[in-house]
Amino acid sequence: MLELKTPREIDAMRVTGAFVAELLADLAGRADVGVNLLDLELRARRMIEDRGAESCYWDYAPSFGRGPFRNVVCLSVNDAVLHGLPHDYVLHDGDLLSMDIAVSVDGWVADSARSVIVGTPRPEDQHLVAATERALAAAIAAAVPGNRLGDISAAIGAVATGAGYPVNTEFGGHGLGRTMHEDPHVPNQGKAGRGLRLQPGLTLALEPWLAAGTDKITYDADGWTIRSADGSRTAHSEHTIAITDGAARVLTSPAD
Repeated sequence: MLELKTPREIDAMRVTGAFVAELLADLAGRADVGVNLLDLELRARRMIEDRGAESCYWDYAPSFGRGPFRNVVCLSVNDAVLHGLPHDYVLHDGDLLSMDIAVSVDGWVADSARSVIVGTPRPEDQHLVAATERALAAAIAAAVPGNRLGDISAAIGAVATGAGYPVNTEFGGHGLGRTMHEDPHVPNQGKAGRGLRLQPGLTLALEPWLAAGTDKITYDADGWTIRSADGSRTAHSEHTIAITDGAARVLTSPAD
């Protein structure tokens, strides 16, 4: 069931989104050679606690995971792209780190992700990260009233394939609001002009993620961490948006 949000409710989600943007920016600034992933997890926990927010990840137990998730941020390195469990790993020069976080403030959720290159960047990694960012921008541009959900998916897929990357559709964007996952599912590839018609008040997390060499995935023994099946590098970009009467409102951009 779709739940359209009022302008006041969207404003409340924007408050959460600004905090999520602050949190991701803080972690990105700390992601350096020699930093342990567990230190980033601890920093995120402290920021969430200090803000009086709640993690949407802690104790999350969907059908695809193994047991409840007992962290507040997903940290995925190199060929890992989604749901990476923070663990005792020290970042190396050239690592590609994807960070994904969702929190709730006063009962309203925002969800965002970004990928950063630690230390010396490789051109192919920069190209991959940039492709996810362009795909996200194209998706946001397509998120206008009167368009359909397939227009968003098609925009993501067009950028990805145009950059030379295959697209996985098992995991993608989603609705959100009072909870982290609501209807509808937003695949990262689709047909323009198909699917749900977009209406003002619909709030979505749009999240193109790509692997350099494959659209197939594997799971780590932890039951959570998702990797590219061929070991190729991966990247992930995500914003929470609201459909308005005009251009989409990005709720997880930095504070105004």
